[in-house]
Amino acid sequence: MTRISSSAAALAIAATGGALLTGLSTAQHAWAQDATPLPEIVVTSPSPVVKKHKKPTAAAKAASKKATATPAGPDPLPAPASAHIDAAAGTPIVADDAFVPITVVTERDIQAQSGATLTDSLQHRPGITGSSFAPGANRPVIRGLDNYRVRVQENGIGTHDVSALSEDHAVPVDPFAAERIEVVRGPATLRYGSQAIGGVVSVENDRIPSFIPPRGYTAEIMGGLNSVDDGRDGAFKVTSGAGPVAFHADGFARRSDDYDTPDGRQRNSFVDSQGGAIGGSLVGPRGFVGVSLARIESLYGIPGGDVSADPRIDMEQDKINAKGEWHVHDSGIEALRFWFGASDYAHNELATEDGAEFIGSRFTNKEQEGRLELQHMPVATSLGELSGAVGAQWGHRNIRGQSFEGESLLEPAETDSIAAFIFEELQLNQKLRLQAAARIEHNRVTGIGIEDPLGLTPVPTAQDRSFDPFGTSLGLLYELPMNTVARLTGQYVERAPDAAELFSKGVHEATGTFEIGNPDLAVEKASTIEIGLKRATGSLRFDASAYYTQYDDFIFKQLTGVFCGDTSCGPAEDELKQLVFSQRDATFYGAELAAQYDVARVWHGLWGIDGQYDFVRAEFDNGENVPRIPPHRLGGGIFYRDANWFARVGVLHAFDQDDIGLNETETKGYTLLSAEVSYTTRLQPNALGAPQLTVGLKGENLGNDEVRNHVSFKKDEVLEPGASVRLFGSVKLN
Repeated sequence: MTRISSSAAALAIAATGGALLTGLSTAQHAWAQDATPLPEIVVTSPSPVVKKHKKPTAAAKAASKKATATPAGPDPLPAPASAHIDAAAGTPIVADDAFVPITVVTERDIQAQSGATLTDSLQHRPGITGSSFAPGANRPVIRGLDNYRVRVQENGIGTHDVSALSEDHAVPVDPFAAERIEVVRGPATLRYGSQAIGGVVSVENDRIPSFIPPRGYTAEIMGGLNSVDDGRDGAFKVTSGAGPVAFHADGFARRSDDYDTPDGRQRNSFVDSQGGAIGGSLVGPRGFVGVSLARIESLYGIPGGDVSADPRIDMEQDKINAKGEWHVHDSGIEALRFWFGASDYAHNELATEDGAEFIGSRFTNKEQEGRLELQHMPVATSLGELSGAVGAQWGHRNIRGQSFEGESLLEPAETDSIAAFIFEELQLNQKLRLQAAARIEHNRVTGIGIEDPLGLTPVPTAQDRSFDPFGTSLGLLYELPMNTVARLTGQYVERAPDAAELFSKGVHEATGTFEIGNPDLAVEKASTIEIGLKRATGSLRFDASAYYTQYDDFIFKQLTGVFCGDTSCGPAEDELKQLVFSQRDATFYGAELAAQYDVARVWHGLWGIDGQYDFVRAEFDNGENVPRIPPHRLGGGIFYRDANWFARVGVLHAFDQDDIGLNETETKGYTLLSAEVSYTTRLQPNALGAPQLTVGLKGENLGNDEVRNHVSFKKDEVLEPGASVRLFGSVKLN
């Protein structure tokens, strides 16, 4: 097997509450080596705004547990009026006071999921689905938006890959690398740049330790077996420290064969990946600074297409991340934080012809990114307490998609960006809060594009484009009776076209397309209003949202109906579908609902029911449907949980999708039946501590229904996996 070589101003708002802020506060851990903890400061939320009179979020509570003594047993049974419910019980209702809905997937949910990508743990949550191109490549789609509108990041720094360029490209972060995954939509995305206009998928972990473990170390091993693809996977994580120094190490390996479908085995759907990281930090009473090194390798098949060619992708990435935090508490400054990341990514697209393996194309991406934030101390005003932060962000990327047959998809293209942002929150009274922000960027994109994309004689020429996208938002949060919170947000956001949208001009073997960019694309503009209602306490908990977005110059991939060869398009060609980046005004609107109800206590715990519903509609200004929009989905389940046991049976139905775009086909609905049971207990203490053991079984698509994902480019030729059962387990020491 051939292996590749790896080697100005802005204003942004982030929703308070939840757990998106990538710098995990040292204060939240109450520093085991310091008898007097630092004043609490919310930095585990999307906005590092000081919160002194609010209940800590679910993520903040989880973080603070790391600094307390290890409990004698599993988490006690929550009362029906608990502030939140374990994420395992259907769709979790997280206890926070966010200005936008936040989806949180816990480490336990990740372990129970059989998929090889982050999206496999997300795609059945309200408002989220996946591109489902291959088992090794499944990028998140949020409210019908994907690719360059959805940012995927790890510990605050982008994943620096080429997954947004094409659906067959993987996100180089394995699920086992995450301790939790958070998805934030709406105004919070302004903090990370215009390429996050649709949402942020944030992976959080301790690769850069921000605290000293209270017992001097934490450790975990985990793994599982899957029936549908003979999958087997395993991972470990260790964090240790003494004095001011903390270290971390983790690693994983994942193997799966071709998966089964209701119609038989899906050829060339295997996954083979491994990776790991090491990191270290200096930790003090006022903050920390640390660095991590990570590497990932993945070889996976691309099902469908030319069966005899068995297309595969062989991917590698090396990256270095650094971050730090300093609680100043002086000169009007509450805290300073920074993030930095640099990576070297490459993958080869392999195929077989006449029994010989060859490289059809190679994609590379070298990228650097940095962000600095200053949080000011709260200011008393005549209207109320004002808190907030300002910051700056910088990025540089060099990307290439080189083909060894015909035209290269993307000649070397370079992107430089710089931005600054500010966000402020005003506490008017105990019930009403306002939040306002804005962001401005400067992006410069250089590359080789085609002056007349659909002309008879397209001429490649050097291009140099500059954009200055701007974004602003305003949010209102009001506490109603019965522990219910109402929210209203409005935002205006602009997005600069990406290099691939501007300069693509050639063959993409894995997707079977001939892609043509448009160097004349303008800035994309989106105006959104969203309302929400949430109750996170009591026996009935729910989170409901409705949104409406008007896009000006919405950028999308348009299949023209023309076919192309390796170098040209026309009537005589019949191999590749011509795909052109185009712009049109469009309207998106939809709703999302998640609810849980604790019915009654039974045996040693309680049982309850949960439900969810989501839909999104998207139309162009001429009434045509935007392509690849997810269908309506409705689901629910019944669950039981106590201090040791968790069990749930659920169903999720996706309706027929017949609101189709140009050159699309209708997609039949499907029903997913799932079931899960798991047991958690503390083992007998030993010299290393009292290990916590979790074992479980999870079944997916137990009805063996034929599942086709309307969002996937492969949905007409590739079925999703059939009935599957996963055995999973973990042992923790802390």
